[in-house]
Amino acid sequence: MAAFDLEEQEQISELKTWWRMYGTRVLAALLIVLVSLSGWQFWRWYQRDQAGQAGAIYAAVQKAAAERDAKKAREAAGELTEKFPGTAYAAMAALTSARLQFDTGDLKTAKAQLQWVADKARDAEMRDLARLRLAHVLFDEKAADEALKLLGGEPVAAFAPRFAELRGDILATQGKKAEARAAYQAALDKLDSAQKAAGAQAGRETGYRGLLQIKADALGDK
Repeated sequence: MAAFDLEEQEQISELKTWWRMYGTRVLAALLIVLVSLSGWQFWRWYQRDQAGQAGAIYAAVQKAAAERDAKKAREAAGELTEKFPGTAYAAMAALTSARLQFDTGDLKTAKAQLQWVADKARDAEMRDLARLRLAHVLFDEKAADEALKLLGGEPVAAFAPRFAELRGDILATQGKKAEARAAYQAALDKLDSAQKAAGAQAGRETGYRGLLQIKADALGDK
């Protein structure tokens, strides 16, 4: 028993020595882990809270759009882009409101909201959709060069044919037939690539392809 007690005392002594040497570090490490876990839980709660608030405001934008209330849609979308700019709801609200503002003749607000989405949205498809719509508005306003500049960056594949088509439309109105024809051909090529990737769904784009071909043929061979 005496030997056992002595061995036990030695182990206790070694443990005390180890704790004096490393105990502070162990406690610090544990504290860091606990703080990190707490921070992660708080961050998840914060994200859910932000998404919930943003979702409620987006519902108000949708309601205003359904009621054709441009003022309410504009204000609610503005609140979303100001308070919750990092959420997908903000970009969707700005796109929804911009469409309504355009339909009701408030082109200044429509352009501002589309520009916000083009610059700030996290989703690439939303940014490109906003760029395409804004380019259409600028084209309607006879700001062809601005529209072409906006269409300059390569979009995601889903919008590539539409971007090329609009470039063709703008160039055609400028009398640049060769460049317009090249743009329409690019739209056709991009559409064909998209159809190959889509497989069985390719037939859905047959009518659109025919329209692009008509536009290209209308420019003649020269």
